[in-house]
This record gives sequence, structure tokens and C-alpha cells, in this order.
Amino acid sequence: MSNIRLLIDLTLKDFKKKYVGSYLGILWAFVTPIITIGVFWFVFEVGFKSAPVDNFPFILWLSCGMIPWFFITDVLNNGTNSVIENDYLVKKVVFKVELLPLVKVISGLVIHLAFIIFVIGIFLSYGYSLDLYSLQIIYYCLAVCVLVTGIIFISSALIIFLKDIGQIISVILQFGFWLTPIFWSLEQIPEKYNFYLKLNPFYYIINGYREALIYKTWFWEHPYLTIYFWTITIIMLIIGGTIFKRLRPHFADSL
Repeated sequence: MSNIRLLIDLTLKDFKKKYVGSYLGILWAFVTPIITIGVFWFVFEVGFKSAPVDNFPFILWLSCGMIPWFFITDVLNNGTNSVIENDYLVKKVVFKVELLPLVKVISGLVIHLAFIIFVIGIFLSYGYSLDLYSLQIIYYCLAVCVLVTGIIFISSALIIFLKDIGQIISVILQFGFWLTPIFWSLEQIPEKYNFYLKLNPFYYIINGYREALIYKTWFWEHPYLTIYFWTITIIMLIIGGTIFKRLRPHFADSL
């Protein structure tokens, strides 16, 4: 219970550090993503006159891909620096440093849940109602949280000794954005490349959000893809936990 209470306190402090003192406060967490979605919508639907995707308005289809990607990029960017920016806590012998990356996951998740409500509101405004399939959003939220936790355990530990990790994460996210079907559909790609694109674990998440809200497909209808995703995710979590634990004793000396 003490760890949970500490985790909550650290998350609240993280929010205050980010947003207290600015005029819009926590609203800044929503401004950039909403503007980004708006720009993509204007360029592709208004400018290029993009047709509805699978008979769904482009803005709905796009939002289902962009919202989880915003969460992924936010957590990976902030989580990678979570230990460095709290070096004063790391140097305390009794402090559990492994909580710092988790704070970034929880902090990002709170914003993410608000965005999910925002997207659901857009769906309702277009006349689309929720059903049992929509509950899978909870499953995919859990899935993406576990995946990014494993990654930031690795990156937040390594960046202390290898400063280039921050730039490497940024490059991976840039390539990942274009290699993940966020505003393009897998059907637009030659079938011979589909297998390789599905090796990207973020594909499972982005596609999952759309299947929950648009295509009405259960995650267990893709057994091999689900098994592959969780295998990769658990491996990342184990590797991340191991690296973080082994490097932890050397954090204070290197900060």
C-alpha cells in the first residue's frame, strides 16, 4: 500500500511540475494532439478530399490511430528521462527508483483516458453508438501500458550511461509513425509486405483500437497476432526489468 500511495503522490507531483504556472495548465496536454489531428483531418479530408475509410468518416478512423500513438510517444519520450530528471530521488538509498518510469506511464495514461472519452464523444456526435466490442479498449490500454513499461525500463536505465538513447528513441518513433498504420490502411500496402508490417508490436495496438470502435472484431479472432504481441511484450518487460535492476546500483555514481 505504501508503494501505491507513493506512486500516486509522485504522479500528482509530475502533473504539477509539468503544468502548474502556465495559463492553460493541464489543457496544454490536449492542445498539441488536438491540433495535430485537426491538421491531418484538414489536409487529407478537406484538402485531398480523402474518401471515407471502410465507409467510416476519415476523422473517426484517423482519431482511433492517433490517440494511442500520442500515448506511446508521450510515455516513451518522458519515461526515457524519468530517472535523470529525478536524480535527487535516485541518490536516496531507500527510494525505489523503479517507480519513476511507472509514474510516467500512469501520468500519460490519465491523459490518454481523457482522449479516449474525447474520441468516444466524436463517435457519438457522428451517430455511432458504443457496444460490447468497445469494451476492448480497456484490454488494449492494458496491452500498450505493459509494452511501453518494458521499453522505458530499458531506455531510462541505459540513457544514464549512454546519452544518445534519447535521440535513438526519437528516431525510432519517427520511423515507427510511418511504419505503423496510423493514417494509412494495411489494405493499401502490397500483400507481400503485410507480414513484416505486423511484426511491429505497435501495429497490434493501433489496429486493436480500430477493431474495438470501428470494425467490431474481438482480439481473440487474431490468435497468432495476439500470441506474438504478448510474447514480444513479456520479453521486453523481462529484459527491461533485468537491465534496470542490474544497472540500478550504478545510477547514483553516474548522475
